[in-house]
Amino acid sequence: MNRTFPILLLLLGAVTAQAQTAPFDMSGERPKGEAPTVPQIIIPQTAAPQTESPKTVAPPATTPQTVAPQVAPPLVMTPPATTPQTPAPKAVPPVAPMQTTPQAASKTKQATAGNDVSAFRRYVVPFAKLRLEGEADRKSWSIYLTPEQAAAPAKLTFAYQNAVVVAPEASQITVLVNDRAVHQQQIGSSDNESDISFDIPRGLLQPGANLLTFEATQRHRVDCDIASTYELWSDIDPARTYLSFAGRDAEKLSTTDAIRAIGVDGIGKTQFNLVVPALAQPETTKPILHLSQGLALLSGMPNQAFSFDTDALPAPGPGKMTVVVGTPTELQPIFAVPAAAQSGALATFATDPRSGQQLLLISGPSWQAIASAVDMVVSPTERAPGTRRDLLVTQRWSAPDAPLIYSGTSLSFEQLGVKTTEFSGRRFHTSFNVAIPSDFYANAYGEATILLDAAYATDVRPGSHIDVYVNGSIATTKPITATGGGIFRQLPIRITMRHFKPGLNTITLEAMLLADEDTACAPAATSSMTPRFALFDTSQFTVPDFARIAQRPNLAALTGTGYPYSRETEPAALFIDRPDADTLSATATLLGQMALTAGHPIPFEPTASPNTVGTRSALFIGSVSQLPSTILAQMNISAASQVAWRPPAPGQGNIPEASVTIADWRTRINGGILQGQMQNFQQWMHRNFDITLSSLRFIPSSEQMFTPSNANSFLIAQEANPTNDATWTVVTAPSAGDLRAGAEAMSAQHAWSQIGGRITVYSGKTGKIDTVPVSRFSFVVSQPWSLTNYRLIAANWLSSNILSYALLFVIGSFLLGVSTASVLSKIGRRE
Repeated sequence: MNRTFPILLLLLGAVTAQAQTAPFDMSGERPKGEAPTVPQIIIPQTAAPQTESPKTVAPPATTPQTVAPQVAPPLVMTPPATTPQTPAPKAVPPVAPMQTTPQAASKTKQATAGNDVSAFRRYVVPFAKLRLEGEADRKSWSIYLTPEQAAAPAKLTFAYQNAVVVAPEASQITVLVNDRAVHQQQIGSSDNESDISFDIPRGLLQPGANLLTFEATQRHRVDCDIASTYELWSDIDPARTYLSFAGRDAEKLSTTDAIRAIGVDGIGKTQFNLVVPALAQPETTKPILHLSQGLALLSGMPNQAFSFDTDALPAPGPGKMTVVVGTPTELQPIFAVPAAAQSGALATFATDPRSGQQLLLISGPSWQAIASAVDMVVSPTERAPGTRRDLLVTQRWSAPDAPLIYSGTSLSFEQLGVKTTEFSGRRFHTSFNVAIPSDFYANAYGEATILLDAAYATDVRPGSHIDVYVNGSIATTKPITATGGGIFRQLPIRITMRHFKPGLNTITLEAMLLADEDTACAPAATSSMTPRFALFDTSQFTVPDFARIAQRPNLAALTGTGYPYSRETEPAALFIDRPDADTLSATATLLGQMALTAGHPIPFEPTASPNTVGTRSALFIGSVSQLPSTILAQMNISAASQVAWRPPAPGQGNIPEASVTIADWRTRINGGILQGQMQNFQQWMHRNFDITLSSLRFIPSSEQMFTPSNANSFLIAQEANPTNDATWTVVTAPSAGDLRAGAEAMSAQHAWSQIGGRITVYSGKTGKIDTVPVSRFSFVVSQPWSLTNYRLIAANWLSSNILSYALLFVIGSFLLGVSTASVLSKIGRRE
């Protein structure tokens, strides 16, 4: 008996230990009797798992050298095609995927976590945050590689984390390069971020643009309703997502490809650091701003910023490029300029012997020669005046490029980059981009149409619907009313044109699918792969003819296509109150973004005084206290802003308000009640009759004086000049530092599209952007005379001014009655 008891204890401990080795499994929806599914990593055969620990290679020590800097041959500028597009990927034989065991996959993650410091890295995510959300999501953009980078062995590393409700056994993430799947694995990293690394098959990358795509298919662990699909997400960490190239040749910079391949840093930003010792001299302003626009166009990145320095080279880093500009004498304390710059214009890449960084050197014996060197760099981005472009280049952050629609057009989903897709979940969504010209005038008239080719399964029940969003706002809903499944063949879904704006527009199609099995939500219901919905790429997006006439003011046209400065026949005037580093940095950042949307450098002529602007269009940039009060008055900005606009300093807190009285509170309460009632009435009128108070007018009202709040730190405004024959735009802030910070924030891709109306203000403290709509504008003829165009212009104007339309209708009816009575009185027989 004494021996039996210890034996029983040992047997019980062994059974307990064996039971605890089974992994924790939350997949309660797995069918009965089915073995647990373990997440597995699928990688190409060419990227075999690395089972050895990575060896850390110390970087070679860099010692100061006294030799002359290494200088690459002068740049050979080859103008690109008028409409640059993503090149088609090379035909590479498919590689059969290899499925590894969980143990080998775990070793692969550890061995390829990106610890090889000898490899050259390029961050590839052009956003501060990349999220794949819902049951199916896809993000595509292009990255530009130099020939050296495309030829080098490459490895892609990314880090991701997903929501805890994502079911690993039914969810997967796929990475594609040039439309070829190079990695696919189940999603299962909810506790913390996981680093995934794999080799890119040799020959797949190509010099120039390469398409990179992240796709996610995600299913919920337990819930089956549509609301639960909004809980599904997988975040890709931009700071831990990069391409690494073996060898040092990938770091070489020699041609303009190096500018196009500047890339981004770990938060999706691109930085050009210009070192100009003669920055304060008036003759330097025009060429360096022209250079800034050319650099912005060559890189094509969405979040660019420019900085200026005069006496030191900034530290290098990912997504950064140093550009040194000046004569050999000016640059002598900073950089040893080659002797060739003493005799002529020079634009080349060189290596600083002290820091080892590569930089773009632009020099010459005089600033006239430097201007010629700048033209050498910028010339590939130039476009002849009046040249019509067919695409708005967006591929660096959203591929493919957006087609520009000038008149009645029909485009298939295939042309818009939307592929035929079968979907087995509950909420399907896909998006595409189109661009509208700056003289678009159809905000109250006309409808675009989606001719939908789609199908839904027999288990999809009534109550399901298809929604269409334009620029994030719901535009229309199409219900699904028939049972037993169905096929839509060119089903028209109409979208009012008021949702569109000049420049880039994003249209999102979303299908909400209800089924009886979702109500029951049986185990494994979310893992079902039976298709419920299919979208075909034969669907079409159709836009009718719309009115074409420009309006002044219109900040949406400025940020959409660079209008009116992009269409000026002569250089517009540029007034900068003080050419210091902060103000010039803000100016270069804004002009670079304007050039990117315009598709070519915009010519500006710097002027020392606002009085010399004359009747030209003009851009005024500076702190509010330095701008002439007459300019602010023309913008309908209160002159008191020059003194009163002072945001609180950091740590100062809010400025205390003046004392209030009971009468003030009575006014607030009574006014608030009345204002609330008026808002409810306006919403009811708009919801039921599509009528707003702004449309109940005979003519547009005059603009009100605007006073920026101390909560705002940046302002951009636009109005006509005093003679009403040109456009003036003002960019200002309380200080030069606020101006630079505001310009960088508002030039970011997500914020740039929010600029509109006649005034837009930004708060650096909260990140909030507010716009003041246009009340009264003037027309600017932008198209040759056409009866059809003027008819559409009249239709849109009368639709915006209902009372004027009603008055004209009454007058027309009266005249028709009088003329009819007059004719009838002269014919027939009287009794």
